[in-house]
Amino acid sequence: MHKSRLAALVLDSKVDDIEEANRFWAQALGLECVRSDEEWSANYSQLNSPKGQPDILIQKTTHESRVHLDIETDNIDAEVKRLKNIGAQVVKVFERWVVMQAPTGHKFCVVNPQRKDFQDSIDVNTWK
Repeated sequence: MHKSRLAALVLDSKVDDIEEANRFWAQALGLECVRSDEEWSANYSQLNSPKGQPDILIQKTTHESRVHLDIETDNIDAEVKRLKNIGAQVVKVFERWVVMQAPTGHKFCVVNPQRKDFQDSIDVNTWK
């Protein structure tokens, strides 16, 4: 048995400087942009979503701009297997996440729990 739910909407942004994406999306959605001092933050930031809502991440990419979903789970292997059984395909496996593609052509990621309330939330799906 494992659990999963929507963790985040990820705004993949093909930009030279992530700050231009941060400014636009923060103003467009009326949310504060939160940055980290860590090395990886040159390519990632987060908007401060209201409690109980999925995270909104901004990611600097080299591919065309698009939005993708992150599905968080307490068992990546089991969730990938479940999603393959309903028609998704594995695109690429990384150390901490798996990129998949739905039968509709949409790419999404399966990730470890991201939102702080994952373990205690009532809106998490439990799968057998």
